[in-house]
Amino acid sequence: MSDLNEAKLAKAEAKADKARAKALRPWFKKKRIIIPIALVAIIGLSTANQGGSESSSDIVASEDLNTSNAEATAVETKEAEEFPDESVSQANAREMANSYLQSAAFSLTGLIEQLEYEGFSNEDATYGAEATKADWKEQALLSAESYLRSAAFSQSGLKGQLVYEGFTDEEAEYGSSNVDTDWNEQAAKSSESYLKSSAFSRQGLIDQLLYEGFSQKQAEYGVTKAGL
Repeated sequence: MSDLNEAKLAKAEAKADKARAKALRPWFKKKRIIIPIALVAIIGLSTANQGGSESSSDIVASEDLNTSNAEATAVETKEAEEFPDESVSQANAREMANSYLQSAAFSLTGLIEQLEYEGFSNEDATYGAEATKADWKEQALLSAESYLRSAAFSQSGLKGQLVYEGFTDEEAEYGSSNVDTDWNEQAAKSSESYLKSSAFSRQGLIDQLLYEGFSQKQAEYGVTKAGL
């Protein structure tokens, strides 16, 4: 073999050895991947934003809690200023009275009786009901609306029911006069109700509706619509 050929062979073997050494090099000694600085900046900004979002959520939750606490404190302060001399039992009666008025309509006397039923003395029950400072006319209106959702009434019959529930004549008049209803339709509903439970002649049913407080015109409308 000539010297030239031997030199080429030696060079080729050296190149092959270098390639094998490169392939077998551990991963931490291989050429690193270079991340562009712009991409690093984007990743950093994204991470910062995520961290900021979590921090913002925590801040919002904390602010909500602080707001709730502040509102509760404000209510307590207002009550302490408005009712400085009330006893514990009076405060409980007042709070229970307000709770009842949030779920149903009451007259003043009806609410007092309800509180007495709950075990409060007449004095505490009266204090609690009056301390609500409710608009009893509006309570009469709410009660009137409630009655008409479950039964048919004439206007005078509804007023009488409200008086029976403890509303004053003025409050009952307000409630029955301002309720949004068609008294002709109330007469028709009342006629249908009577006919479901008993047999009537036309005139007999008209007389019954008149007794219930409907006007002659309302009674005739109701009976006619009921099919008599």
